[in-house]
Amino acid sequence: MSTMNAFELDRNLRKWLEEDMPFGDVTSDNIFKDQVGSGNLVAKEDGIICGIDIFRQVYNIIDDQVNIVSKVKDGDAVITSQIIGTITGPMASILKGERLGLNIMQRLSAIATMSHKYAQVVKAYPTEIVDTRKTTPGLRSLEKYAVKVGGCGNHRYSLSDAVMIKDNHIAGAGSIQNAVDMVKKNIPHTIKVEVEVENLEEVSQAIKAQVDIIMLDNMTNNMTRQAVKLIREKDKNITIEASGNMTMDRLVEVAKTGVDIISIGALTHSVVAMDISLKFQK
Repeated sequence: MSTMNAFELDRNLRKWLEEDMPFGDVTSDNIFKDQVGSGNLVAKEDGIICGIDIFRQVYNIIDDQVNIVSKVKDGDAVITSQIIGTITGPMASILKGERLGLNIMQRLSAIATMSHKYAQVVKAYPTEIVDTRKTTPGLRSLEKYAVKVGGCGNHRYSLSDAVMIKDNHIAGAGSIQNAVDMVKKNIPHTIKVEVEVENLEEVSQAIKAQVDIIMLDNMTNNMTRQAVKLIREKDKNITIEASGNMTMDRLVEVAKTGVDIISIGALTHSVVAMDISLKFQK
């Protein structure tokens, strides 16, 4: 998993299982003893699957007697009523992990599906769609993994990864140049510097400050084209990112302006869980 820390995942799954059954499952533990059952994981709508291995890891923690055979892998497209996989093992153990496993897989599959749709819109252009830090607290590594599975890229993972000087930083520092100068005095050469700009005057200031990435924030398509032209004429090595109000219907026009990156918070903050269910065989 490209953005997944295996130790973090194991720690979180154990924490989430403890949250869901701090003293066991009072229902399943008192109905089932040694009964073994089998069920199917079924997609209730079309989409891109993500999280099948995480679903399996939930059961690796609960009971290694539970066996999951997946018929798809992360990134595969599925259609309504398609069987994603089968699960067999002690009934009580299966039921204990059902909700957590499904919750994770449903959300990640929704993000992967959304990301796939966005990536397909601009596939004819060299522009890459990336996510943002607008993720669910505690789920960032999982959600960014799902974005990659869907075919889009990841922006910075955390505030520690790269410098991003935004409007409030500029206001506090007094100018783009001041903010860039101050931050460059204290960071290692390995960290890139990105500046968010809102108009062509700020674009010129960012170019003069010799930043690595310029983010064009909430610009019209026409202003974006002008900004790209200005940046390319001055410094072809600067990466150009567009962000803000990036709806599906304007993606192509923004990509046509020549930007390198389009960042979209909706990939992670506005999805509706994909409908996936576990159906036992009677």
